Amino acid sequence: MALNLEDKKALVAEVSDAMSGAQAAVLAEYRGLSVAQMTALRSQAREAGVYVRVLKNTLAKRVVEGSDFECLSDHFVGPVALAASQDPVAVAKVMSNFAKDNDILQIKVGAMNGAEMSTQQIADLAKLPSREELLAKLMGTMQAPVAKLAQTLNEVPSKFVRTLSAYQASIDTEAAQ
Repeated sequence: MALNLEDKKALVAEVSDAMSGAQAAVLAEYRGLSVAQMTALRSQAREAGVYVRVLKNTLAKRVVEGSDFECLSDHFVGPVALAASQDPVAVAKVMSNFAKDNDILQIKVGAMNGAEMSTQQIADLAKLPSREELLAKLMGTMQAPVAKLAQTLNEVPSKFVRTLSAYQASIDTEAAQ
């Protein structure tokens, strides 16, 4: 179904709005994927907070025009899906994991901070821990000294109580004899 000019403008505005907050984007050729497979990709992406969209290449070029993702303009050739996210690791993980499970999906190129990323760089980015994992590790690292201090301070009275208990037990055994 052909889009009229107003529909095209609305579509470009919608995708531009979604891309404005993104830190990274990945282009992948989806030729040969079934509707069910594309639905599965979109579902996985939605769960991870990744925006995935398939649109005409001319419209996609208008979307990235003047943005940090302008370096992708030359790669809009053939049927490509555009994926973007505020979390660079999330978009790389979603697309890489789906490409591993479905050989038909071919990651072509990515972009982050105005620079083009190769498929190897996207794969390396996908291997990094997610933002939530990094925050959990940071919180654990920050909490460890405080927990150790509390444990150490608690050990002094505990040891004193155990010593008194042992002394009481020795007195009781001596009195029993």
